[in-house]
Amino acid sequence: MLSTGALRAHLLAARLAGPVATTRETSLRSYRLFAARDPRVLLGLDPERAWAEGDLLRLMADRCGVSDDPGRVSGPDVIDPERTLAALEAFAERLAGAAARRSPVLIGTGHPHRLLGFYAGLADALSAAGCAVLTPERGRCVDMTTRFGVRGYTLDYVEGVALVRERGVRAPGSATGAHTHSPLPVRAALEGVARAGGVLPELVVGDHGWVCGAGQLGIEAIGLADTDDPALFVGEAEGRVSVVVPLDDGVPSEHYRPLARYVLNRACLSQ
Repeated sequence: MLSTGALRAHLLAARLAGPVATTRETSLRSYRLFAARDPRVLLGLDPERAWAEGDLLRLMADRCGVSDDPGRVSGPDVIDPERTLAALEAFAERLAGAAARRSPVLIGTGHPHRLLGFYAGLADALSAAGCAVLTPERGRCVDMTTRFGVRGYTLDYVEGVALVRERGVRAPGSATGAHTHSPLPVRAALEGVARAGGVLPELVVGDHGWVCGAGQLGIEAIGLADTDDPALFVGEAEGRVSVVVPLDDGVPSEHYRPLARYVLNRACLSQ
């Protein structure tokens, strides 16, 4: 079993917390865009109140541990490992609750290259605990706006984890998927379930638009977020996202495996 102290050391050594690769410039740009309600950073969330840049900076300082000094405009951003550990505990509690109720769950990621293994471990453990890990609308086409224009993507599942892939790039079922912040995939999945009269998830686990899109629709959602993803933390502050774990979401995939083992152990689930 990985102790809390060992996990703290791992967070810092892997740069999941402490000084992270996400730059201060990138984070501040996201806060400016969110304050202007740019859909690229809202991630499907419709904020209930106006969030000025200063409000967002104070929120992110509280939830992540970034500097609240508006004069600090460059260099690496910083995540407080204690906040990450506290959020992982809350994350594990939500997983344990879902397992105890045998709730249907939906797991999806906009970071398949980095986080697929983390989520696949959760999917496997929740399935073993009796939860239905849902895979609705596999193969559905979703058109999403990118910096290159509108492109077509296909909704797919790998090891119980939803992702999207650009149409024609790889065969269905392969581990390669596209990086996306869009809430359109989770909306498509949930709309398909509702239209067919199927079972809706009681919990959505993921990142980016998967969490904000589900939370905006009133479904309990928990996930991971970096310092340049203010939408998830706003969703948490406004009560539409249950738990957000602050960490760097772009480190090599193997560094997330200890986190999966830790939360599953804390949730009394076996992988």
